[in-house]
Amino acid sequence: MSLVAAVVLASLTATACAPSTSKGGSTADDKSGTLRVWLFQEVDNGPKERVVQQAVDTFEKAHKGTDVHVEYIPVDTRAEKIKAAFNDPKSAPDVIEYGNTDTAGYVHDGGLLDISKEFAAWGEARDTDPTAKESVTVDGKVYGAPLFVGVRALYYRTDVFKSLDLAPPSTQQELIDDAKAVHKSRPDLYGLAVGGAYTYGAMPFIWAAGGELAQKKGSSYSSTIDSAAAQKGIRAYTSLFGDGNCPAAKCAGWGGNDTVTAFATGKAAMAIGGDFNHQAVEDGEVKGKYAVVPLPGEKEGSIAPAFAGGNNIGVLASTSHRTLAVGLMEALASKKTQSALFDGMGFLPTYTDVRAQAARKEPFVAPFIRTLGAGAKFVPASPGWGQIDASLVLPTMFQQIVSGRKSVAAAAGEAAGKMDDAFSSAAG
Repeated sequence: MSLVAAVVLASLTATACAPSTSKGGSTADDKSGTLRVWLFQEVDNGPKERVVQQAVDTFEKAHKGTDVHVEYIPVDTRAEKIKAAFNDPKSAPDVIEYGNTDTAGYVHDGGLLDISKEFAAWGEARDTDPTAKESVTVDGKVYGAPLFVGVRALYYRTDVFKSLDLAPPSTQQELIDDAKAVHKSRPDLYGLAVGGAYTYGAMPFIWAAGGELAQKKGSSYSSTIDSAAAQKGIRAYTSLFGDGNCPAAKCAGWGGNDTVTAFATGKAAMAIGGDFNHQAVEDGEVKGKYAVVPLPGEKEGSIAPAFAGGNNIGVLASTSHRTLAVGLMEALASKKTQSALFDGMGFLPTYTDVRAQAARKEPFVAPFIRTLGAGAKFVPASPGWGQIDASLVLPTMFQQIVSGRKSVAAAAGEAAGKMDDAFSSAAG
């Protein structure tokens, strides 16, 4: 899944500049006809296409008179295409795949169908991971089915740690100390590759310190990125930038892919990477010389909460085939399909029992499953998050701090103000 990471990260970015959309929905429920589906085009799409075709074939056999047409759309232009579909029901598909941080924005635009009743009656949904379910839920209503989830853990070089007589860190402070110890002994290596633009790699530090990105305030959100707890986490993460580990001049501009590349090419002893980065590391220069453990929290043996990324399957509000479309959504996000997608693409299932089976098949996913089990977190379910993400509010904050231009308190305060503006704008 080396390049799937980019696809996953791209699908996690909502756009703030999309056109206004219609909130009207269809009341028709035709029981036959053509269903159109838009799914994301992966870098290596063959395995995904085969799994999807199997699900479609089974669905069509069970629903006589129904034809399913699947189109794979580029991720980098999916925002404009999906927004346009919201505005033009005649050209819109019935079912779409979408990034889970896009949920709130699409609901705000009136594009996704509320399927709360069907989800509650769907037997398989009972085994859905709570955080994955949160990613399809807005204001208590369900707008889709989780398709796969992605989380990050700590990749580390077993050979480097053995040579320096180090054990995998079991606390956040040990992680920081080990990173600096490695770089001191091996100046040719970054201890822990970090990035000023690696928002989802920094979030665990904030959450581990007891901080939150925002809190619910009426029907909107209020930023808490400048709280004392959040600032403590920000301070811990930004302490890893500098000559003692990862020089700010080099690392301040890095995103997640840059840090994983540094690790995979043998330039870093540790990196915070996802299950979706596994193949990239396997294909790199450190194959056979690394292991993965959950990213440690502040307390001994604790696991830092990770961001639960991933994609969902939803039904458009404009569909004239509600019953069929919801049934197809369930088929595409079923346990059977997710298990096959794990085998073919490495996508981590959203069902707890299917994930356990996956871990028995492929032991490398065990640390990621442990991380999910310890309590992963999600971004605020507000359409304003798309603006915050696209405007690089948090990367700007981290870069201001590591460059020395602003203190943690000043940078966090400025970021909180920008976040509140985005939340207010989205709620208006």
